[in-house]
Amino acid sequence: MDKIDELLSRGVENIISNKETLEKALRSGKKLNVYFGIDPTAVHIHIGNAVPLRRLQTFVELGHHVTFIIGDFTALIGDTSDKESERPVLTKEQIQKNFKDYKAQAEKLVDFSKIELHHNSEWLKNLRFEEIVELIRHYSLNDFISRELIKKRLASGGSVRLDEVIYPVMQGYDSYHLDTDIQIGGPDQTFNMQAGRVLQKDFRNKESFVLVTGYLEGTDGRKMSKSWGNAIWLDDSPEEMFGKVMSLKDDLIIQYFTLATDLPMEKVGEIKKRLESGENPMVLKKELAHEIVSELHSKQAADKAQSAWEKTFQKGEIGEVEEIKAESVEDLVSKGIVASKSEWKRLVDQGAIEVDGKKLESDKILPGTYRIGKKKFIKII
Repeated sequence: MDKIDELLSRGVENIISNKETLEKALRSGKKLNVYFGIDPTAVHIHIGNAVPLRRLQTFVELGHHVTFIIGDFTALIGDTSDKESERPVLTKEQIQKNFKDYKAQAEKLVDFSKIELHHNSEWLKNLRFEEIVELIRHYSLNDFISRELIKKRLASGGSVRLDEVIYPVMQGYDSYHLDTDIQIGGPDQTFNMQAGRVLQKDFRNKESFVLVTGYLEGTDGRKMSKSWGNAIWLDDSPEEMFGKVMSLKDDLIIQYFTLATDLPMEKVGEIKKRLESGENPMVLKKELAHEIVSELHSKQAADKAQSAWEKTFQKGEIGEVEEIKAESVEDLVSKGIVASKSEWKRLVDQGAIEVDGKKLESDKILPGTYRIGKKKFIKII
């Protein structure tokens, strides 16, 4: 499998219009315009967000012209693609700070010295009203309100602001302005990326492509989310990152090797065979954790994190870790893990409770492997 084959298959959920035509374009030797953008509405990137960043870096390595867009203008509206309610409106100062933090993390995966960096306010703020009218004529309101989350919001009595309706038009114009050949994004961005294809086709009669990357599930198998405590963040410490990977459900091992590492797919295939042949999943998870930490920190950091994890959880210091379901301290009290809520609070205040190797600093119960005091270990799922 060469780099183009891998680019078109690894972690890819869909290619619009089709894979065969895009592959032909990539093998033609022509330098293509590739576009990826983010609205800097948050400062943390988890390794699921990083899936399209890995594909972006592959385009860089293949020598294509890659543009990274900071959606400072679109962020003033906020994308509705993955939200069931209106997004908060950000100030320009918040947007700039958020991107600074975002870039510091994304540089673990993307070589920003080899791509163009632009703010979409550079062109969107200069559009005249007559030009905006011309743009929105190419789209149907029916298409927008037929999207699942929009339908759900309207059905529940929620509102949709008119500026939210034109968000896909603005993103579509980004693609048109850059004369994009290929757009990269997650499944929630498919509608917006299609808007770019429409303008390229209508104004330039040009066929452009959308590369839709797949989702990486959280450590517990649900959608990766900060509120569920199942995300692995790019700025996690090596020890914390290693411990979170070790808490993965066994059936996510191959998905994580595929989407969250750059390990060659031939090697991933060998690991899959080992898992299917009955090899202990813990052995493979340690290899996975070491690979992820090595790529996002360093091999030395991965060695140290693995040693610390093995000392704490494996080398005879604890027996089989009990798995329990719990969502609150009350659940832990009812199961006899602690005597009372006040005891739990006292242990937290004393720094005597760790989750995945990191001291717990709140009463919130999240999935992970807990050490309570010196000798009690549980795994909350």
